[in-house]
Amino acid sequence: MTIGYGPAEIRQVTKMSEQRTTAAGGMETSYGYKQVGAGDKQSLVNDVFHRVANRYDVMNDLMSGGLHRLWKDALVAWLNPPKRPGWQLLDVAGGTGDIAFRIVEATNRQGHATVLDINGSMLAVGRERAEKQGLTANTDFVEANAEELPFADETFDAYTIAFGIRNVPRIETALAEAYRVLKPGGRFLCLEFSEVDMPLLDKVYEAWSFNAIPRIGQIVTGDGEPYSYLVESIRKFPNQENFAAMIRNAGFDRVSFRNYSGGIAALHSGWKL
Repeated sequence: MTIGYGPAEIRQVTKMSEQRTTAAGGMETSYGYKQVGAGDKQSLVNDVFHRVANRYDVMNDLMSGGLHRLWKDALVAWLNPPKRPGWQLLDVAGGTGDIAFRIVEATNRQGHATVLDINGSMLAVGRERAEKQGLTANTDFVEANAEELPFADETFDAYTIAFGIRNVPRIETALAEAYRVLKPGGRFLCLEFSEVDMPLLDKVYEAWSFNAIPRIGQIVTGDGEPYSYLVESIRKFPNQENFAAMIRNAGFDRVSFRNYSGGIAALHSGWKL
Protein backbone atom coordinates (compact mmCIF):
# COMPACT_ATOMS: atom_id res chain seq x y z
CA MET A 1 0.00 0.00 0.00
CA THR A 2 1.31 3.46 -0.92
CA ILE A 3 0.58 6.29 1.46
CA GLY A 4 0.61 9.80 0.01
CA TYR A 5 0.75 13.06 1.91
CA GLY A 6 -0.85 16.25 0.67
CA PRO A 7 -0.50 19.83 1.87
CA ALA A 8 -3.19 19.40 4.53
CA GLU A 9 -1.38 16.48 6.17
CA ILE A 10 1.95 18.31 6.05
CA ARG A 11 0.41 21.39 7.69
CA GLN A 12 -1.18 19.23 10.38
CA VAL A 13 2.01 17.46 11.43
CA THR A 14 4.01 20.70 11.20
CA LYS A 15 1.60 22.26 13.68
CA MET A 16 1.97 19.22 15.94
CA SER A 17 5.77 19.35 15.82
CA GLU A 18 5.67 22.94 17.04
CA GLN A 19 4.35 21.61 20.37
CA ARG A 20 7.74 20.07 21.26
CA THR A 21 8.65 20.86 24.85
CA THR A 22 11.76 22.88 25.63
CA ALA A 23 12.17 21.46 29.15
CA ALA A 24 11.24 18.25 30.92
CA GLY A 25 8.50 19.90 32.95
CA GLY A 26 6.22 19.56 29.96
CA MET A 27 6.68 15.79 29.94
CA GLU A 28 5.50 14.98 33.45
CA THR A 29 1.79 15.36 32.65
CA SER A 30 2.03 14.87 28.89
CA TYR A 31 0.67 11.61 27.53
CA GLY A 32 1.29 12.17 23.85
CA TYR A 33 -0.65 15.34 23.09
CA LYS A 34 -3.05 14.77 25.98
CA GLN A 35 -2.61 16.30 29.41
CA VAL A 36 -3.10 13.89 32.30
CA GLY A 37 -3.10 14.33 36.04
CA ALA A 38 0.12 14.38 38.03
CA GLY A 39 1.01 10.79 38.84
CA ASP A 40 -1.22 9.31 36.12
CA LYS A 41 1.26 9.14 33.24
CA GLN A 42 3.29 6.19 34.50
CA SER A 43 0.36 3.78 34.65
CA LEU A 44 -0.76 4.80 31.17
CA VAL A 45 2.73 4.26 29.76
CA ASN A 46 2.98 0.90 31.54
CA ASP A 47 -0.22 -0.21 29.83
CA VAL A 48 1.23 0.74 26.43
CA PHE A 49 4.28 -1.47 26.93
CA HIS A 50 2.30 -4.39 28.36
CA ARG A 51 0.35 -4.32 25.10
CA VAL A 52 3.35 -4.14 22.75
CA ALA A 53 6.02 -6.16 24.59
CA ASN A 54 5.94 -9.27 22.39
CA ARG A 55 6.21 -7.27 19.17
CA TYR A 56 8.26 -4.34 20.44
CA ASP A 57 11.49 -5.04 18.54
CA VAL A 58 9.62 -6.06 15.38
CA MET A 59 7.83 -2.73 15.42
CA ASN A 60 11.12 -0.92 16.01
CA ASP A 61 12.33 -2.42 12.74
CA LEU A 62 9.22 -1.29 10.92
CA MET A 63 9.08 2.15 12.52
CA SER A 64 12.72 2.95 11.76
CA GLY A 65 13.23 0.93 8.58
CA GLY A 66 15.77 -1.13 10.50
CA LEU A 67 17.87 1.95 11.29
CA HIS A 68 17.49 1.45 15.04
CA ARG A 69 19.95 -1.43 14.75
CA LEU A 70 22.61 0.88 13.31
CA TRP A 71 21.90 3.51 15.96
CA LYS A 72 22.27 0.93 18.73
CA ASP A 73 25.52 -0.31 17.21
CA ALA A 74 26.70 3.31 17.25
CA LEU A 75 25.86 3.53 20.96
CA VAL A 76 27.93 0.44 21.71
CA ALA A 77 30.83 1.73 19.60
CA TRP A 78 30.84 5.12 21.34
CA LEU A 79 30.65 3.49 24.76
CA ASN A 80 33.53 1.18 23.80
CA PRO A 81 33.16 -1.00 26.91
CA PRO A 82 36.33 -2.58 28.29
CA LYS A 83 36.95 -6.30 27.99
CA ARG A 84 37.59 -6.96 31.66
CA PRO A 85 35.80 -8.85 34.44
CA GLY A 86 33.95 -6.76 36.99
CA TRP A 87 32.84 -4.00 34.62
CA GLN A 88 29.21 -3.14 35.45
CA LEU A 89 26.51 -1.74 33.15
CA LEU A 90 23.04 -0.53 34.10
CA ASP A 91 20.68 -0.51 31.11
CA VAL A 92 17.48 1.32 32.04
CA ALA A 93 14.16 0.88 30.24
CA GLY A 94 15.88 -1.96 28.40
CA GLY A 95 13.49 -4.77 29.24
CA THR A 96 13.92 -6.83 26.06
CA GLY A 97 17.70 -6.83 26.56
CA ASP A 98 18.56 -5.59 23.09
CA ILE A 99 21.10 -2.97 24.20
CA ALA A 100 22.45 -4.91 27.18
CA PHE A 101 23.16 -8.03 25.15
CA ARG A 102 25.05 -6.05 22.51
CA ILE A 103 27.22 -4.41 25.17
CA VAL A 104 27.93 -7.67 26.99
CA GLU A 105 29.02 -9.23 23.72
CA ALA A 106 31.26 -6.21 23.06
CA THR A 107 33.07 -6.99 26.34
CA ASN A 108 33.66 -10.56 25.10
CA ARG A 109 31.22 -11.57 27.84
CA GLN A 110 33.58 -10.24 30.48
CA GLY A 111 31.27 -7.48 31.70
CA HIS A 112 27.95 -7.72 33.49
CA ALA A 113 24.69 -5.96 32.63
CA THR A 114 21.77 -5.19 34.91
CA VAL A 115 18.65 -4.64 32.84
CA LEU A 116 16.11 -2.46 34.63
CA ASP A 117 12.58 -1.82 33.47
CA ILE A 118 9.37 -0.78 35.19
CA ASN A 119 7.39 -3.12 32.93
CA GLY A 120 7.30 -6.81 33.82
CA SER A 121 6.08 -7.87 30.38
CA MET A 122 9.14 -6.33 28.73
CA LEU A 123 11.45 -7.98 31.28
CA ALA A 124 9.86 -11.36 30.62
CA VAL A 125 10.84 -11.03 26.96
CA GLY A 126 14.39 -10.12 27.98
CA ARG A 127 14.81 -13.04 30.38
CA GLU A 128 13.65 -15.49 27.72
CA ARG A 129 16.10 -14.06 25.21
CA ALA A 130 18.97 -14.14 27.71
CA GLU A 131 18.38 -17.85 28.23
CA LYS A 132 18.28 -18.54 24.50
CA GLN A 133 21.51 -16.60 23.93
CA GLY A 134 23.35 -18.14 26.88
CA LEU A 135 23.72 -14.79 28.66
CA THR A 136 22.09 -15.53 32.00
CA ALA A 137 25.46 -15.46 33.78
CA ASN A 138 26.18 -12.00 32.38
CA THR A 139 22.81 -10.35 32.92
CA ASP A 140 20.22 -9.87 35.60
CA PHE A 141 16.81 -8.27 35.35
CA VAL A 142 15.28 -5.85 37.84
CA GLU A 143 11.73 -4.51 37.83
CA ALA A 144 11.97 -0.98 39.17
CA ASN A 145 11.38 2.69 38.40
CA ALA A 146 14.06 4.82 36.72
CA GLU A 147 13.12 7.60 39.15
CA GLU A 148 13.93 5.43 42.19
CA LEU A 149 16.81 3.10 41.39
CA PRO A 150 17.23 0.33 43.99
CA PHE A 151 21.03 0.52 43.99
CA ALA A 152 23.69 2.02 46.20
CA ASP A 153 25.61 5.13 45.20
CA GLU A 154 28.53 4.65 42.79
CA THR A 155 27.63 1.09 41.75
CA PHE A 156 27.95 1.11 37.94
CA ASP A 157 30.61 1.95 35.38
CA ALA A 158 28.08 2.90 32.70
CA TYR A 159 24.40 3.78 32.44
CA THR A 160 22.55 3.42 29.14
CA ILE A 161 18.97 4.13 28.18
CA ALA A 162 17.64 3.75 24.63
CA PHE A 163 14.27 5.04 23.48
CA GLY A 164 13.01 5.06 27.05
CA ILE A 165 13.68 8.33 28.79
CA ARG A 166 10.87 10.19 27.04
CA ASN A 167 8.46 7.76 28.76
CA VAL A 168 9.73 8.68 32.24
CA PRO A 169 7.41 11.29 33.80
CA ARG A 170 10.08 13.10 35.85
CA ILE A 171 13.11 13.14 33.57
CA GLU A 172 15.17 15.37 35.87
CA THR A 173 14.72 12.84 38.67
CA ALA A 174 15.81 9.96 36.43
CA LEU A 175 18.92 11.89 35.36
CA ALA A 176 19.78 12.63 39.00
CA GLU A 177 19.44 8.93 39.79
CA ALA A 178 21.68 8.05 36.86
CA TYR A 179 24.34 10.38 38.22
CA ARG A 180 23.99 8.96 41.74
CA VAL A 181 24.50 5.30 40.83
CA LEU A 182 27.46 5.88 38.51
CA LYS A 183 30.98 5.52 39.82
CA PRO A 184 33.33 8.52 39.47
CA GLY A 185 34.51 8.37 35.88
CA GLY A 186 31.29 6.62 34.86
CA ARG A 187 29.58 7.21 31.52
CA PHE A 188 25.97 8.13 30.74
CA LEU A 189 24.61 7.41 27.25
CA CYS A 190 21.07 8.09 26.08
CA LEU A 191 19.78 7.17 22.62
CA GLU A 192 16.45 8.80 21.81
CA PHE A 193 14.33 9.95 18.91
CA SER A 194 14.91 13.66 18.52
CA GLU A 195 14.36 16.71 16.32
CA VAL A 196 15.07 16.33 12.61
CA ASP A 197 17.39 19.08 11.46
CA MET A 198 17.20 18.65 7.68
CA PRO A 199 14.78 20.70 5.56
CA LEU A 200 12.05 18.64 3.90
CA LEU A 201 13.10 15.46 5.71
CA ASP A 202 11.44 16.79 8.85
CA LYS A 203 8.09 17.22 7.08
CA VAL A 204 8.26 13.85 5.35
CA TYR A 205 9.24 12.13 8.60
CA GLU A 206 6.39 13.79 10.51
CA ALA A 207 3.89 12.74 7.87
CA TRP A 208 5.22 9.17 7.89
CA SER A 209 5.14 8.98 11.68
CA PHE A 210 1.66 10.30 12.29
CA ASN A 211 -0.02 8.58 9.36
CA ALA A 212 1.83 5.34 8.67
CA ILE A 213 3.21 4.09 12.00
CA PRO A 214 -0.14 3.74 13.84
CA ARG A 215 -1.55 1.94 10.79
CA ILE A 216 1.42 -0.43 10.70
CA GLY A 217 0.99 -1.04 14.43
CA GLN A 218 -2.66 -1.89 13.86
CA ILE A 219 -1.74 -4.39 11.13
CA VAL A 220 1.19 -6.04 12.95
CA THR A 221 -0.10 -6.08 16.53
CA GLY A 222 -3.82 -5.52 16.08
CA ASP A 223 -3.61 -2.32 18.12
CA GLY A 224 -2.64 1.05 16.68
CA GLU A 225 -3.33 3.23 19.72
CA PRO A 226 -0.03 2.53 21.56
CA TYR A 227 1.90 3.61 18.48
CA SER A 228 -0.05 6.85 18.25
CA TYR A 229 1.15 7.60 21.77
CA LEU A 230 4.76 6.62 20.98
CA VAL A 231 4.86 8.90 17.94
CA GLU A 232 3.32 11.79 19.86
CA SER A 233 5.75 11.32 22.75
CA ILE A 234 8.67 11.65 20.35
CA ARG A 235 7.38 14.99 19.12
CA LYS A 236 6.94 16.32 22.66
CA PHE A 237 10.43 15.38 23.85
CA PRO A 238 12.97 18.23 24.26
CA ASN A 239 15.28 18.74 21.30
CA GLN A 240 18.97 17.93 21.30
CA GLU A 241 20.28 21.16 22.83
CA ASN A 242 17.60 21.35 25.50
CA PHE A 243 18.11 17.75 26.53
CA ALA A 244 21.89 18.28 26.67
CA ALA A 245 21.25 21.20 29.06
CA MET A 246 19.18 18.91 31.29
CA ILE A 247 22.02 16.38 31.43
CA ARG A 248 24.45 19.12 32.45
CA ASN A 249 22.02 20.33 35.12
CA ALA A 250 22.05 16.80 36.59
CA GLY A 251 25.79 17.21 37.22
CA PHE A 252 27.35 15.53 34.20
CA ASP A 253 30.44 16.93 32.50
CA ARG A 254 31.71 16.82 28.91
CA VAL A 255 28.14 16.54 27.66
CA SER A 256 27.81 16.12 23.90
CA PHE A 257 25.55 14.52 21.34
CA ARG A 258 25.64 12.99 17.90
CA ASN A 259 22.78 13.10 15.40
CA TYR A 260 21.88 10.10 13.28
CA SER A 261 19.80 10.01 10.11
CA GLY A 262 19.39 13.77 10.01
CA GLY A 263 18.44 14.05 13.66
CA ILE A 264 15.71 11.39 13.64
CA ALA A 265 17.71 9.92 16.51
CA ALA A 266 20.33 11.52 18.75
CA LEU A 267 22.84 9.93 21.09
CA HIS A 268 23.73 12.01 24.16
CA SER A 269 26.82 11.38 26.26
CA GLY A 270 27.90 12.66 29.66
CA TRP A 271 30.56 11.79 32.25
CA LYS A 272 30.53 11.75 36.04
CA LEU A 273 33.86 13.41 36.75
